[in-house]
Amino acid sequence: MCGAAPHATFQPPASGSRSVFRRTRPRRPLPHGPTASFVAHRNLLFTVAYEMLGSAADAEDVLQETWLRWADVALDTVRNQRAYLVRIATRQVLIRLRTLDRRKETYVGPWLPEPLLTEPDVAEDVELADSVSMAMLLVLETLTPTERAVFVLREVFALDYDEIAEAVEKTPAAVRQIAHRARSHVAARRPRGGVSPDESRAALAAFQRAVETGDLQSLLDILAPDVVFLGDGGGVAQAALSPIVGVDRVAALLAASRLAAAGPLRPAQVNGCPALVLRLDGEVDTVMALRIDDGLITGLYAVRNPEKLSRMRRETALRR
Repeated sequence: MCGAAPHATFQPPASGSRSVFRRTRPRRPLPHGPTASFVAHRNLLFTVAYEMLGSAADAEDVLQETWLRWADVALDTVRNQRAYLVRIATRQVLIRLRTLDRRKETYVGPWLPEPLLTEPDVAEDVELADSVSMAMLLVLETLTPTERAVFVLREVFALDYDEIAEAVEKTPAAVRQIAHRARSHVAARRPRGGVSPDESRAALAAFQRAVETGDLQSLLDILAPDVVFLGDGGGVAQAALSPIVGVDRVAALLAASRLAAAGPLRPAQVNGCPALVLRLDGEVDTVMALRIDDGLITGLYAVRNPEKLSRMRRETALRR
């Protein structure tokens, strides 16, 4: 049999009406056991994996591997399901990072994290928004895989050192040293500071107007003197093959690109930060995420590689 027909349930007739049978869909059983635990922590696990990998596709693969291992665990032996699941996911991330790092060695042009269309509540969690921003993910790329895992688990997800030690297969003492080294490294390179939602909206609106009009002076006014533009086409779509640095060069590039002439630009929240999205024929063509400091744009991250734009069709739930 290809499928069972929905159950028919009797509904008492209303006054003055005839008796009828109404078809209703059978209720889907609620998940239980390891399935319920995994579903409850899925968004958290995706966020852990994505922050370490910078790739949503690879993060989804990590979740699949995590589930396969979690399904074989006897739950009555697990004291802390959150920590246990994070441990499984982290170990899978560290394995996958070796493959990902090899892919980056032959990548054409700058490599940028896969952009995520994020839910509004991500921006409200300042620490989470900072940790998944394009700027921060690029800083994390400069850490070793183990340093990256330790930093993310400690600074973003507040795991204790014993739990992290089990995840990365180090002693707690070694993890403390790694965490200290990673914090110092990130502190020297991380974005200068956050801005208020009003400042972000104002800067994004001013930038959008400047790009749409192609007005060079307006671009010079909204870009910071040391602004950096990074483009990721992956050798598939046209993009700058090296970073473009400095307000004059970046403004000239944007004014000459006539980006808005290709199609309408729409504001969006990408990785918890303001961004502009260009769609052509209904498909996302370009995502340009902004880094804003003191009311000026200090970083522009333009992703055009179509293999990295599939997550822009729907919002992604990120959790700590």
